[in-house]
Amino acid sequence: MEQLIQHLRNYYPLSNEAIAALTDRLQEVTFSKNDYLIKKGRVCSHLYFLEEGALRGFYHLNEREITNWFGFENTFVTSFHSYTTEKPALEHIQFMEDSCLWAISKKDITHLFDEFHEVERMVRIIYERYYMQLEERYVNLQFKTANELYADLMEKSPQMLNRVPLGYISSYLGITQETLSRVRKQHAQNGNSF
Repeated sequence: MEQLIQHLRNYYPLSNEAIAALTDRLQEVTFSKNDYLIKKGRVCSHLYFLEEGALRGFYHLNEREITNWFGFENTFVTSFHSYTTEKPALEHIQFMEDSCLWAISKKDITHLFDEFHEVERMVRIIYERYYMQLEERYVNLQFKTANELYADLMEKSPQMLNRVPLGYISSYLGITQETLSRVRKQHAQNGNSF
C-alpha cells in the first residue's frame, strides 16, 4: 500500500484525509500467470494499480492476437473504454506473471471525487498521462521503422525484453517475428544488448 500512496503523491499532493478515504476503499487482489483481469464482452468497473507483476491488453483479429499494450509495476491499468463508458470491453487483459494489484471501483472513486477535489484532479492527471502515452504510441507506429521502434523499446522499457514473449513484442510493435529477430540480430551485432 505504501508503494501506491507514494506513487499517487507523485501525480498530485493529497491530504492525509484524502489518503485515508482512498485507502479505506482500496482492495488488494492477486492473480496468477495466464489469469484474465477482464475478457472481451465484460464490463470493467474497477481501476487498478499494478504493484507487482505484468499483464498485457490484446484484441482478436482474424483469429490472431494483437497485443496493443503492456502493464508493469507502478502503473494504473484497466480497460479504459469499458471503465469510462460502462460498456462491455473490446479487449482482453491477461496476466503474464503472478501479480498483485490494488483495486477501486468506479462507484467508490466517483464518491471520492465529490468529497475530495484533489482526488479528482489526481485522476485527471493520470488520464492525461495515459492519453499522451497512447498518442505517442500511435505516432510511433505510423512514422517509425521497425529498427527505430525496437531501439525505443530498448531505451524506454528494457525490462520488457526479458519478461515478455517475443511473439507479444512483435505484435505490439506491429512487425512479424521474423522482422523482430532480424532487428534484434542487427542490434546485437552493433553492440547493443538484448
